[in-house]
Amino acid sequence: LSRHNYFMNAEVSCCYKYLMFSYNIVFWLAGAAFIAIGFWAWSEKGVLLDLTLVTRMHGFDPVWLVMLVGTVTFVLGFAGCVGALRENICLLKFFSGVIGFIFFLELTAAVLALVFQEPLREWISEFFLANVKAYRDDIDLQNLIDSLQKLNHCCGSKDPNDWNLNVYFNCTQSNPSREKCGVPFSCCISDPADAVVNTQCGYDIRVSGSLDKWSSIIYTKGCISALEEWFPRNIYIVAGVFIVISLLQMVGIFLARTLIGDIEKVKCNYY
Repeated sequence: LSRHNYFMNAEVSCCYKYLMFSYNIVFWLAGAAFIAIGFWAWSEKGVLLDLTLVTRMHGFDPVWLVMLVGTVTFVLGFAGCVGALRENICLLKFFSGVIGFIFFLELTAAVLALVFQEPLREWISEFFLANVKAYRDDIDLQNLIDSLQKLNHCCGSKDPNDWNLNVYFNCTQSNPSREKCGVPFSCCISDPADAVVNTQCGYDIRVSGSLDKWSSIIYTKGCISALEEWFPRNIYIVAGVFIVISLLQMVGIFLARTLIGDIEKVKCNYY
């Protein structure tokens, strides 16, 4: 009789249900914010008025990454929230399955990055050079490269001469640009005392001389080398971020699977 009463009184745990909802509402709202930021960025660049601009961009548009992260986060947050409130097993299984798949992709990417370090280095270098060519094509890409060069005190992929690949900065005789044989201002060694950024500091820097001569005015180290030096120095931060993200994903999977178990237990009482 007591066993019969236990199953008859079985119900979905309110604790897990609302923990699951609270866990996902944050990601749902964050996803919506990312998507809104992405659309705002595209509207500022006129992409929403002329969608063909998306196909005409030669470099990497950071807005795509923002939109991708926002969309995935929004969909997962929606599935988790609605699945918890409506006690919908399909949505909860979808949520836990996708989170598990993303976790598997992260582990796979980390292992491949460790095993294939040299091919990865070459791919990153080629990717950077491709975006050096498209530096002036997209304002978000331009800001991303400038931030990378300023933060890491670097210039170009291997050295400042990589900017010869850009039509505005190359040193060919036929180049009419005022930035000819120069580098972006983000390559310049800035003086902390300067209140205003000198955006013309890199003009004509590569007209004559060598890397040694330029080193007092601009950064001569390539960004790939700078990133290789940055990683070992910040390995604990990188590992910490990876562990926190992994724990959050495992908590989400645990809550979803526990809730699914409770819902299935309750449904057994009706059959």
